[in-house]
Amino acid sequence: MPTLDDVVNPAAGAPVRVSVDRIDCHYGAVQALFEVSVDVRQGETVAVLGGNASGKSTTVKSVLGLVKPTRGTVTLDGQRIDGLSPADIIERGVASVPEGRRVFPEMSVYENLLLGAWPRRKEKAAIQASLARAYEAFPRLAERRNQAAGTLSGGEQQMLALARAWVRNPTLVCIDEPSMGLSPKFVDLVYDVLFGWKDQGITILIVEQNARLALELADRAYVLQHGKVVLSGKADDLAADPSVQKAYLGAA
Repeated sequence: MPTLDDVVNPAAGAPVRVSVDRIDCHYGAVQALFEVSVDVRQGETVAVLGGNASGKSTTVKSVLGLVKPTRGTVTLDGQRIDGLSPADIIERGVASVPEGRRVFPEMSVYENLLLGAWPRRKEKAAIQASLARAYEAFPRLAERRNQAAGTLSGGEQQMLALARAWVRNPTLVCIDEPSMGLSPKFVDLVYDVLFGWKDQGITILIVEQNARLALELADRAYVLQHGKVVLSGKADDLAADPSVQKAYLGAA
């Protein structure tokens, strides 16, 4: 029989897509994560919150293969991926929207999107359909498809980073600080896209400095401090938590 959680969050009873299980991570001699555990279920949106140097970006990078845990495991659909390269992980249906956009500045918008579709390079018709869908969703990119990505505004580059992930037809998207450095107008556009992805059932793991927006989007969230998980739970519950409000939501 479905529980109340299943009704409020249909992903609550879904299988776990990603499991970060008690990982430690180091940058040289400096330990960044201490026994961090994060789960993301199929069709769920999970936010990782925290201040600077809290370890939130390192957590997502461990899922993408950009940082290798020194202890613990990372699994995708029940299979360990903590020993795989980022390219191998992407081939498994994972897409990344990295902090700072990381577009290829000398390449055109169109060429950046083609690179995003590289894991599907044998599906030529499907790629063209995905490009058409991306241009429809991001008309500004359609207007600038032959323009060098480095000449776009910061907001336009974030649109390109989102579209580049989308054309991969991902089943899991890892997003790192999507609102950083953007005007309120572009922040709204970014979150319109993310809410649309959520409605489509795309599994999302997001790191975000704007805790208020992240908690509105997410089903569940984890709060990190100094490389450790200090709070976790349903996003609505965390948004109502006085300690979260004081630390991250600007409450007095």
